[in-house]
Amino acid sequence: MQGISQETMDALFLKVDGDVPLTKEDAVALLNTESHSDAFYMLLAKAEELTRREYGNRGYVFAQIGINSAPCSGNCKFCSMGCENFMVQEEIEKTEAEVLEEAGRAVEQHIDALFLMTTADYDMKKFLRIAEKVKAILPEDVMLVANIGDFEEEMAKRLQETGITGVYHIVRLNEGIDTALCPADRIRTLDAIRGAGLELIYCVEPIGPEHTYEQIADEMLRAREYSVNIMACMKRVGVEKTPLYERGEITDLELTKIAAVTRLVTRPKTSMNVHEPKQMTLLAGVNQLYAEIGINPRDCAVETGSNRGFSIAAVKDMLHQVGYETK
Repeated sequence: MQGISQETMDALFLKVDGDVPLTKEDAVALLNTESHSDAFYMLLAKAEELTRREYGNRGYVFAQIGINSAPCSGNCKFCSMGCENFMVQEEIEKTEAEVLEEAGRAVEQHIDALFLMTTADYDMKKFLRIAEKVKAILPEDVMLVANIGDFEEEMAKRLQETGITGVYHIVRLNEGIDTALCPADRIRTLDAIRGAGLELIYCVEPIGPEHTYEQIADEMLRAREYSVNIMACMKRVGVEKTPLYERGEITDLELTKIAAVTRLVTRPKTSMNVHEPKQMTLLAGVNQLYAEIGINPRDCAVETGSNRGFSIAAVKDMLHQVGYETK
């Protein structure tokens, strides 16, 4: 890592202040900031300054319900539910009643958005039925977001008609290499989301030690190309016995730096998130965190809330500790 000169950093901060979009080369330069240097803390401070100026002290709490655990044809080499490396305690599928009950409890805790997550092979008709019922109990100011497999324009329209507000969808780092999914299909889904007028929620993920800063910068720019208002970055969590487990994880310090650069490069209009929740990242322009219910792909427990997942109360407290106001 060659670091970044003070002169270069000053010039890039001037671009940020002037609302001049940062280039891929700019992003890579910032990502090369040495994590124990004065420049590192300047970078975090700039991202924090931008967030406080543009978002005020508004913090956002998103909750996600993992509806099912089953061997998934996406076969991601880092996921506990890949069809060749299924590691979850058991295969389960929440009933409609269970999803509604958990959605109701989340609403009572004043969330800003509710995500419904399934494996890539989950029946779309069933998902639409559940989503329609969940939408009926959500306050108007709570987003309903789908986190599902790839789909075409017709499905995007049906999601919109059902009351889905947005879709979490990404092109993962090393998509098609570390997954059995086709990058072109992922991009077609992104286009379908935009074409249907749905909010696209994006994330640079799952970041591991082997990913280059050029790869990471490419996904920041992709998000900006789609005018993403809700942005995130996520480290890969090593699930023991999955194929990528031995590659290890990036540090929380590295994740914090990537979050700061993502904030400056992508310029989301609503919020910046990091996952999983890390307190130190809240000094780097992050103002939104996720709570999780049910299964998540970085866990082997069928109820991640009793293991890796953070509760709504926990993430609210993290945001409050740095002065963000939530609902």
